[in-house]
Amino acid sequence: MSTTVGRASVNPPPPYGPPPAKRPRLKPRWGRIALLGGLAVLIIAVIAGISLYGYANGLDNDLKRTNAFSGLTGDRPAKAVEGALNILLVGSDSRDPDAKEDEANAWRADTLILMHVPADHKSAQLVSIPRDLWVVVPKSNSAACGDGSRAKINASFAFGGLPRAVHTVECLTDVKIDHVMAIDFGGFKEVTDALGGVDLYVDKTIKSIHKPHRVFTKGMMHMDGAQALDWVRQRYQFPRGDFDRVRHQQEFLKALMDKAASTGTVTNPGKLDNFLKSVTAAVTVDQDFSLSDMAVDLRSIRGSNLTFITSPNKGSETISGQSVVVSDREKAIALYKAVADDKMSEWMAANLKKPTS
Repeated sequence: MSTTVGRASVNPPPPYGPPPAKRPRLKPRWGRIALLGGLAVLIIAVIAGISLYGYANGLDNDLKRTNAFSGLTGDRPAKAVEGALNILLVGSDSRDPDAKEDEANAWRADTLILMHVPADHKSAQLVSIPRDLWVVVPKSNSAACGDGSRAKINASFAFGGLPRAVHTVECLTDVKIDHVMAIDFGGFKEVTDALGGVDLYVDKTIKSIHKPHRVFTKGMMHMDGAQALDWVRQRYQFPRGDFDRVRHQQEFLKALMDKAASTGTVTNPGKLDNFLKSVTAAVTVDQDFSLSDMAVDLRSIRGSNLTFITSPNKGSETISGQSVVVSDREKAIALYKAVADDKMSEWMAANLKKPTS
């Protein structure tokens, strides 16, 4: 059976030797997913929420842009539903304290999320695509889906940059990508400082595992950008690990959004200008991306309207000497068809468990 979804999946080569032991199902990297999705919403929704259409229009000129669809003239999915939006969010951390020293300044695409916005523009579903997902990467930006070689999806960047990654995701999902937003997590520091810092609750007194090994004292703490970014990266000191980290990141994002929308920011031209410029400096977008249009279209979306999903998979296996993530073909096809047909509400009702009280 094929281990990837898409319009032209190719069967993997026969295994050699005994089959590998079944590995635990991978847990989603919720911390990074929430951080990326949250910053995307922060960029778009907060600007709309403070009624700055004209201001956002001017900020479009300040956005860094790239030709994310260069050479994609061949095998692309059709646009199925007008009004719905599919945005590929690419996350990197150029200032990741855990990065190896010789890679610290390299742009690393370590998170891929397909952000679907239904035609009514009242919510968004963010589908995380594991960076180690075993897929067919097209041999060129114009190659047909299936005409390529198998690799981890993250390798598509090395093969052909952002356009190859877009082509690979489209072949995998059969969903047409409308826009691309690449986000640098390190930009959170400047965003926070532009707002004058944020107040965050510290569950218990801990010492950071990253230099300069800050001490976070239990209780409400006012944090500047460096402190806040350090705090939301901590996980090992907490009993629930990543789950506690994502809760802290969500609290951080809420604090940022609340402060950005506060009277103290909106009525202070200097603070507002610094905030908006620091936010837009953290992203690179495609040539046709319009921040003003997005701000108007997505003005109803807030953190409570987001649903985080992981691309269905069977966990990790060893293939060709590599530890890779294997797609759950049938479940993934159903998910991405719902995205393409703008029927995610029906898919979520059938597939997502409701939280228990």
